[in-house]
Parts: sequence; structure tokens; C-alpha cells
Amino acid sequence: MNICLFTQDEINKPLPLRDERGEHIVKILHKKKGDTFSAGIIGGMAGTATITEITGGTSSDKGTVSFSFEPETDGKPLYPLTLIIGFPRPIQLKRLLRDVAGLGVCAVHLTGTELGEKSYMQSSLVERGAAYRMLLDGTVQAAGTHVPELFLHRTLAECMEAVHADGAVKIALDNVRAPCALTGFLSAHPVKDRGRSGVSVTAAIGSERGWTDGERAMLEAAGYTRCSMGQRVLRTETAATVAASVILAAMGKLDN
Repeated sequence: MNICLFTQDEINKPLPLRDERGEHIVKILHKKKGDTFSAGIIGGMAGTATITEITGGTSSDKGTVSFSFEPETDGKPLYPLTLIIGFPRPIQLKRLLRDVAGLGVCAVHLTGTELGEKSYMQSSLVERGAAYRMLLDGTVQAAGTHVPELFLHRTLAECMEAVHADGAVKIALDNVRAPCALTGFLSAHPVKDRGRSGVSVTAAIGSERGWTDGERAMLEAAGYTRCSMGQRVLRTETAATVAASVILAAMGKLDN
């Protein structure tokens, strides 16, 4: 953990040692009374926590860690980049969500597609909240406090209705007859100044088998420009991470 995140209610309460965060603080970081560690409020500020008391011993199931919290920074606000992603395989989804959260995208819309495997949408990863856990893990890895929003849609048409991308630069990644390369499009349509002024970028990445012609037409009708990322066929998780990285670099978000 590069930061221990808490809800607003948790930040003022003793943390049980049996909690993953409590165990990390005491058994991994070997912190003691008077020591400090990086902490933050989910969706809020980041800062420094100072341990005021450890009760019950380090191995007690009933032990707790008490601490005070001093907020210091804004917790690394998310960037104005929204991803639309065709449902990948569950094992890929775990890595994908963790990685894009670490990069700092502001929202992820998972959608069913015509060529996508319908059973993926019924994955317990999504139904049981494990998807949020992956987003939280990515946020912790980045030492941030802001967790990307997650939305689920049955079809691309439903997703298009839900995504409010007015004023955004809209990109659909496609390796079939795309009229331009992603890097070329970003050079011709600078997004660095747009990022600073709050205008967002929305990028759509298809599922493993890509988009159908009908979905391509739907995306183009909604104002998306189809772009390629070379001749190689990438896994959805790889395409999402690479596309997000290239776009964020073009926005100037990876400059410092």
C-alpha cells in the first residue's frame, strides 16, 4: 500500500488490527506509537496519520490502531478522461480496472457489445463489488484518494445514451479500416490545452473481437473518430491501458 485509504466515518475511529490496513501498518510497515504513515479519505484529502495508540498487541484479533489525521493535499484529482470498454474476460477486467485507476481516468463505462461474450457481464467480479475493489487497489497504488466511477451497460446503444460527452474529444479505438492513427489524431486535435480548461476526452475500446459495422456506424454518428494503434491486435486490457497512457501524455498529464 502506498497510502491507507479510509471513509470519512473510519478516519476518526480506531482501526482493527485484523483489518487489512491495520495489519499492513503494524506487521508490514512495523509502525509503532508515535510513528506516521500516509493516509487519505476516499474522495477527499490525503495527508499524514500519526499513531496515538496500539491496543491488544500486534497479534490480537481484538487489537486496534488509533491515529490522528492531518490533511495536506488534494489527493491527486482524477483526469478528464472517460473510458468506454467492451466487457473483457473477468481475469482481464481485474487488471484493467486496477491499471486505469492507477493512471487516473475519471470514469469507466463497461458495456456489452455485439461480438462480446454475454456471460462476462454476469461475472461475480462485478456483481459482488470486487470491481470496485480493483479500482480502489489502483487508486492506492497511485497514492491517490479519488476512485474512478464505474458504470455498467447491457449494450453500446444504452451506453451511448448514458455517457454525457458533449464538448469532449471523442475517440473510438478500432483496428479495422480506421481512417487515422491515434497519435496522428491527437497531433491534429491538440488536447493538452483542452485538459487544462476542463474539456474532457472520451475513448471507446471494443471487446476482444472488436466492433461490428453497426457499432462503428453508431459511434461515428455520435461524433467519435475511429483511430488505430498500429497493426497488432491487442487484448482489451492492453488496448485500454495503452490508449489511456497515450491520451494522458497528449493531455500533458504525464509531464510531471
